[in-house]
Formats: sequence, C-alpha cells, structure tokens
Amino acid sequence: MTLLVDAKVTKQERIAPSHYRLSLLVPEIAAEARPGQFLQVRCGSTLDPFLRRPISIHAVDRKKGVVAILYRVAGRGTALLAEKIRGNQVSLLGPLGKGFSMPENQARVSVVSGGIGVAPLYFLLAELAESSISADVFLGAATADQLFLAKEITGLGHRVYTATDDGSTGYHGLVTELFVEIMTHTDPPKPHLKGQEGLLNDPFESIIDNNRYAMIYGCGPGGMLRRLTEIVRAAGIPGEISLEERMGCGVGACLSCVCKTSTSEESIQYSRVCTEGPVFPAVEVVWS
Repeated sequence: MTLLVDAKVTKQERIAPSHYRLSLLVPEIAAEARPGQFLQVRCGSTLDPFLRRPISIHAVDRKKGVVAILYRVAGRGTALLAEKIRGNQVSLLGPLGKGFSMPENQARVSVVSGGIGVAPLYFLLAELAESSISADVFLGAATADQLFLAKEITGLGHRVYTATDDGSTGYHGLVTELFVEIMTHTDPPKPHLKGQEGLLNDPFESIIDNNRYAMIYGCGPGGMLRRLTEIVRAAGIPGEISLEERMGCGVGACLSCVCKTSTSEESIQYSRVCTEGPVFPAVEVVWS
C-alpha cells in the first residue's frame, strides 16, 4: 500500500561530511515498508523544488513507528532536507517500488555495497538478523571517511569486510575485487588489509560451503554493480541488485527512470526502476 503522509522529524544526524540520517515518526509507512523500497520525499516546505526526491528506506523501527533515511547532500533539494530539525514536518509518498526478496532458509548470504549504496542494505541486514540469517558484508568507498555503518552492521551479528579506493582503511582497491579475493582464497594477501580491528572475526577464514552463498545482494555505483553482475553470473549464484536512476514521479507514470532488462538473450525490454525495481535479479539487468 502506498501512502501520502506528513511525518514528524524525530532526529537529524550528520554522520559524515555531506551525509545525514533523518529519522521520521510515521507509523503507517513503518508498518508497510520492506527492505529495498524507497520514499518520494518533499524536501522543502513549498513547491520549490517542485519534484520530490527518491530516497531509499534505510532503517525501520516498527514498534516505535519510526522510519530513517540516509542521504547525501547533492543539490538544492537535499540541502533543504538537511536543514530539517526535530519537530519539523516532512511530506512522504511511499513505500514505493519492489524490494529485496528474503532467503527461504538460514543459509549464508553476501551483501556488497559501494558508498551510499549501504543505505537500503542496512534495512535488509537488520531484517536478515531478525531472521537469524548471517551475512558476509563487503563495504566499499573512496576513502575511510566515506565508509559508513561498519560497526553498526557488525553489531547486528554479520561479518564485515571493508575496502577503500585510496587504501586509507581495509583492502586497498575496489570492493568487488575484495569480494572475489575473499570468495576464491582462504588467505588473501595481508598487506592489502589494515585498520580492521574490531570488525573482523577470523578475517581470513574461508567462506562457508566451498565459497558458495544462497544469495548475493548489492547496491552502489553503476560500475560496481556491473562488475558484481559479472561475478554473480560467473559464480552461478542467485543475486539481486538495487539500481538508482533519476525519477520524476516515482510511481511509473513519467517513464524517466527506465533501464534495460532481459529474461532471455532474444528479449530486451525497458523496465521502470520505480515500479519494476529498484531491486532486480542481477542476471536480468542489461548493461550497455
């Protein structure tokens, strides 16, 4: 069920330069939301900016009726949103879109994130923890100060590996390459890893069940997701990825957020990220 509601701000946190977490009291949406879905958020108090901004649902406390969003200030709309304080009202449309599917059993899964892509994945990880499902979580970012939520995710009971492009913490390189290295080697080269104290338990332990997962989930920049899709296909493991596209309406009417998908080599179609997605089976996304 999609709802149009005014939510009350309960907390606004600056968690890193230009990155904020906004908590909103909105029991109606908290009861309906599922991992991977998003909200259309009116960032200001007027019609300027006119369009709502699509922002992933980051966390949900159903008992308290609170929904949190994690966002980066990237323009006028999100800059206005960052000015919201406790007690302010924010107009929300949601929950919207197709979310992640949950594993059918308690087999181990893997979650791969790049940058702000961790935002919707945290909600997924919290739901997995509630179902006693353990995940190997790979967090990637350009630098250490853009790497979010490692300790929080570890606190949920998941194993966390980190990677940074500049080597300022964790693995020095792309998070997808760390993922491949961990999947295929019992002992990744130690010089690539640093600053992991308190995050890893037995960090070089081989992946359970001969490097196989029941599911691989991912969210992040397009280049990262394209590489993750290649890995998923090569490994023959089911995978789901959450895509980000510019959206106008968020409900499938304006067709501004289409992407190419295919269920066979002969059939390519355009799917709306806001309604058929934002979560798609990794093997169905066509990268051009």
